[in-house]
Amino acid sequence: MKLINRIPSWLKNKYLLTAAGFMIWMLFFDDRDFITTHFRQKHELRALEESRAYYQQQISNTKKELDQLKSDPSTIEKYAREKYHMKRDNEDLFLVNEK
Repeated sequence: MKLINRIPSWLKNKYLLTAAGFMIWMLFFDDRDFITTHFRQKHELRALEESRAYYQQQISNTKKELDQLKSDPSTIEKYAREKYHMKRDNEDLFLVNEK
């Protein structure tokens, strides 16, 4: 018996073979294949979660600083002196740059 006669007829169907080849190509060989896309998205999710945690910490620090600025006048003066280099009328201000 010939080898071709042993193959079931559903495996000889050109549409089924084309669809199977397409699925294999898309799952394993394409630039956006299943495995690479999964790992890329997992890595991106981890980076976004780290970024989210960082920004939540920054928001928390800023809220604490804002509460201190609203409640304590000496904190307002300290903030103005450090951030905006403000001074009183009878003072001299010397800025020292550290390298």
